[in-house]
Amino acid sequence: MRDAVVVADVHTPADVHGVHAAKGHSRWTCLARRTGLHGGWEAVEWAWLPPGGVSGEHRHSRTEELYFLLSGRGEITLDGRPHAVRAGDTVLTGLGTRHGLRNTGRRPLAWLVVELTATPAPKEQPVNGHRSTVVRDLRGHGPLDASTVLTGPLRTVRLTHLPPGGGTAIDAHGEEHTVFVTGGTGTARATGSHVSVARGTSLTLPLGTSAWLNAGPEGLEFFHAALDVPEDQS
Repeated sequence: MRDAVVVADVHTPADVHGVHAAKGHSRWTCLARRTGLHGGWEAVEWAWLPPGGVSGEHRHSRTEELYFLLSGRGEITLDGRPHAVRAGDTVLTGLGTRHGLRNTGRRPLAWLVVELTATPAPKEQPVNGHRSTVVRDLRGHGPLDASTVLTGPLRTVRLTHLPPGGGTAIDAHGEEHTVFVTGGTGTARATGSHVSVARGTSLTLPLGTSAWLNAGPEGLEFFHAALDVPEDQS
């Protein structure tokens, strides 16, 4: 069991060739894994495609995913239906949905992936009956209740902006959290230590931990997802 906040960043990604059987290369890094976490996480990841790059179509039979577009423009296919997406958009991919992503812009496309264990449908129902959706511009949309689309433990998803010098506390009590800095700079204080945070820094809070985020002179913006942890898993 972890008793400390997990800090990671995207500065040394791996090169991946043929992601999901597609031609070309991409970049990828894992920011947190489910080992040591109490909730139904699979992984928190960062991924990147060059202009024209493709993450091949594939289906998850056990997990569901959230994509948050960090930069660029692209086209995501959900069960054969294409949807244009761009930085700021969120994609909720339900259990059994076939999906793939293509970079249709002139600049690299980067996105955050939160993969979670889904609640399976009853045996008499087909696996791919759950909904998937694209939520336009999370900045303008405000807090998103992921449970209205997904079956698993993912709950509130939001973008938070702290003004220069502003601060906020995140406490992992009855839920776990993942945070990804999308702009600005600042510091995070957790378990008696201080770390500097900037664009590309990730914090994942296991159950029972807490962190205080404080914005620097540029302010601080971060993606924040909360995952419910049932009592029998805590």
